[in-house]
Amino acid sequence: MNDEKLTRIMSIDFGLKRIGIALSDPLKKFASPYTTLLNDEKLFTNLKKIIDDKAVEKIILGLPDESADSLKSVYKNVLAFKSELEKHFNLEIILWNETHTSRIAEQRIIDSVKSKKKRQDKGLIDMHSAAIILSEYLDSIG
Repeated sequence: MNDEKLTRIMSIDFGLKRIGIALSDPLKKFASPYTTLLNDEKLFTNLKKIIDDKAVEKIILGLPDESADSLKSVYKNVLAFKSELEKHFNLEIILWNETHTSRIAEQRIIDSVKSKKKRQDKGLIDMHSAAIILSEYLDSIG
């Protein structure tokens, strides 16, 4: 590993309205919720800034179970988003099963965020879901 430039792994919890982002530490041991971005025309500009600023070397993209709740499923949208990420960034993109991460994230937020008003922030769930996805990935390679 090149010690001059420590890199990180980013995970993305894709949503049609918002994108949750989590980042690993430079040693790739821990995942932390980072931010939530709006899924709008500035998304790839905002992602590029994070990728450049944080020296992201790889992206873990949460993929919902194809069979889960087909009406709300964003499975096909995630696959299309993966293609867009590949066009914009020369990075390895790994799909990761994200089944149940939102429920786990909601419970973590209930346990850790005292203010009921803050707990209602949907962006909080998105970035915590991304952190759970990244944690699972880091555990699998660690």
